[in-house]
Amino acid sequence: MESLDPTAVDLSGARWKKSSRSGNTGGNCVEVAANLPGLIALRDSKHPNNPPLVCTPEAWRSFIGVVKHHRPAF
Repeated sequence: MESLDPTAVDLSGARWKKSSRSGNTGGNCVEVAANLPGLIALRDSKHPNNPPLVCTPEAWRSFIGVVKHHRPAF
């Protein structure tokens, strides 16, 4: 997935949405902001002040497509 430099984009208007797969027990929590023009931002909700991963919408769609079709058996 092509990543953009998070320091080069304005994330002040990001509306973060927690993954529906994340529980309320403090486990693996991913948040996504998809409301910003031309980019998708991802972060760990347990560490919201850490730099997020930022990618293009095209890279995000590609990543989601792969995840949906190739779920690992854990």
